[in-house]
Amino acid sequence: MSVVAPGNHVASVHYVPKPGKSSTRQAETAPTLVLFVRHGTTPTTGAVLPGRAKGLHLAERGVEQATAVASRIGELNKVSAVYASPLERTRETAAPIARATGNRVRTDRSLLECDFGSWTGAKLSDLRKRKEWVTVQQAPSRFRFPGGESFPEMQVRIASGVDRLVANHPGQTIVAVSHADPIKAVAAQALGTPLDLFQRIVVSPCSVTAILYGSGAPVVLAVNSTGNDLGTLVPS
Repeated sequence: MSVVAPGNHVASVHYVPKPGKSSTRQAETAPTLVLFVRHGTTPTTGAVLPGRAKGLHLAERGVEQATAVASRIGELNKVSAVYASPLERTRETAAPIARATGNRVRTDRSLLECDFGSWTGAKLSDLRKRKEWVTVQQAPSRFRFPGGESFPEMQVRIASGVDRLVANHPGQTIVAVSHADPIKAVAAQALGTPLDLFQRIVVSPCSVTAILYGSGAPVVLAVNSTGNDLGTLVPS
């Protein structure tokens, strides 16, 4: 699902202090555009719940996806920073984006995948047979992964991290490469959607979810965008 309005380049939403105005005051209210990117496909995507396990790299298809999304983002006038969760698959996705935008990859733990605890590495076909799976899908706010995080904790973690990144980049465009559930959680919060409905949001590999953070409520410009010109995403 995406909300796309034709118009000016995305850079047009950036605010530039006018002569004689206080640049500090402008920085406090200037909106920041965050482009959330899910990592590319891995050899276990759709089959295993990898969680935070180390050593999982992009598949060949994932490398192609990362190159394609880097090309899309690279067409924007200015991206000020590229952040990624510390896991290999997100850093490998972020690398071509950083090259395309003239940045380096900065890791940020707030973008990490949910801690699935003892479910880490389990086959999804097996997890779907568990009675807890219904709760995970229909009432996630009441579920904590054994030995891991709860969904509300995950949402608070990434939302707090995003608040910090936005505060560090007023009036700029930044990229945050993360994982499906954290991106779905932050998108749900921005949309005002209850966490128990966040599983209805789809975030595909290397899709872009664009959210504009300003002094008021967040403005969701796109969710799960995989092929649109990012330069046309502006508030309508």
